[in-house]
Amino acid sequence: MAQRTGKQQGVLGSLDWWTIGIYLVLLAFGWVSVCGASYTFGETDIFSFGTRSGMQIIWIGTSICLGFVLLMLDDRFYETYAYIIYAALLLLLFITIFNPHEIKGSRSWLVLGPLRLQPAEFAKFATALGVAKFMSSYGFNMSRWKDFACACGMVVLPMLFIVGQRETGSALVYLAFFLMFYREGMPGSILFTGVALVVYFVVGIRFEETLILSNTTSVGKFVVLFLVQIFTASMVHIYCKEAKMARYIIFYVIGLTLIFVLFSTYVIPFDVVWAQLFMTAGMIGFLFYQALSTRFKNYFYIVLFALGSVLFFYSADYVLNDVMEPHQRVRINVLLGLDEDLAGAGYNVHQSEIAIGSGGLEGKGFLNGTQTKLKFVPEQDTDFIFCTVGEEEGFLGSAGVLLLFLALILRLIYLAERQQFKFGRIYGYSIVGIFLFHVFINVGMVLGLTPVIGIPLPFFSYGGSSLWGFTFLLFIFLRIDAGRNLVRT
Repeated sequence: MAQRTGKQQGVLGSLDWWTIGIYLVLLAFGWVSVCGASYTFGETDIFSFGTRSGMQIIWIGTSICLGFVLLMLDDRFYETYAYIIYAALLLLLFITIFNPHEIKGSRSWLVLGPLRLQPAEFAKFATALGVAKFMSSYGFNMSRWKDFACACGMVVLPMLFIVGQRETGSALVYLAFFLMFYREGMPGSILFTGVALVVYFVVGIRFEETLILSNTTSVGKFVVLFLVQIFTASMVHIYCKEAKMARYIIFYVIGLTLIFVLFSTYVIPFDVVWAQLFMTAGMIGFLFYQALSTRFKNYFYIVLFALGSVLFFYSADYVLNDVMEPHQRVRINVLLGLDEDLAGAGYNVHQSEIAIGSGGLEGKGFLNGTQTKLKFVPEQDTDFIFCTVGEEEGFLGSAGVLLLFLALILRLIYLAERQQFKFGRIYGYSIVGIFLFHVFINVGMVLGLTPVIGIPLPFFSYGGSSLWGFTFLLFIFLRIDAGRNLVRT
């Protein structure tokens, strides 16, 4: 049973209207951008339901109505039925794998007459609810590996189903949940390991073919192995409190590497990477001995980190060339600068950069963009919608949009931190991570800074599924926040 405190005067009085205001402003800017991206010279009615700008009005209107309905439900409804909602969306994702309708190589869409829905967009809020319910249950402990593994499994399962639909980009969004895990007590070493693996992949693949020392040593392999050694020594200092041992490891690594480099340069040319591999193996063996002799489990974890880093790096090339689809491989090569391919995989990014650059400081004005009006940028009203903002509104408009998203994310962090119940805080940080991932990756791929993985910009990209999905995410949290001052009896 719930009773209201004197601080709460009802749902409408306890809603965070600042967040709702930002939401409405983003919807308005989003419609203007869709209108600019889909407009064709000579059109006389941008409000016609036969145009994309007209249809977007319908999606916006239904989203606002949907948000109102979500606010009218009791805030405990979402926690009570979290598992049921999660299971229902998992079933829908699984069914979609066998969907006979294939759109642009993806089976992620359910076609219901004239309506097309993408279950992956709705699975985000369902997963956030399910994970929040599980992690807020009595007895859950993030430091217990069994509990942490179960929480990760709840995130990975929808990812696998979405990959089965050939929609890798939407699956990667679920990595955003690890930001929430970190907030709830996940060891920082896990987050650091993830970042280190990305660094290994980018540096190793990008400079693998670049040779030094009489063309015998790969720069990519040399740098990655050196980083593995330095990172491992740093972890010994941080997690084992052995500053002296860490200094010795770094001293021997740098000293021996310098000796091998000089020997290869002035005596007998050879691949220094082999020497680094032997040094890394020796370091791992030494730390394993320390783990056995001291029985300090942190040494075991550091050994796993070092060994896993080497195995990951040497498997990355295989994954890139033999596991990934050809179009994914080309996109990564273009991003890393290994291929240019301005007429192929790099075409979208190249044209979007031209569109954004042509906008200048103040932009060309509403409906006056040339790159977007002449349809040079594919998917310019969906995945590449931000290039329309840059061309028509210029740097000032683009900066304004990014500031709006920053305001939304900071506001959501504030709301998450003020939750009196763990369920609300966990759900809040889940949607913070999802919004942050979408904005960072979408804007980054339009600017050529991140891979093109095809995810929408919240409240801007054309379409009902993404707009409804983000509305579900946001307004469920607003309703949970509105009930924060209820006294449960």
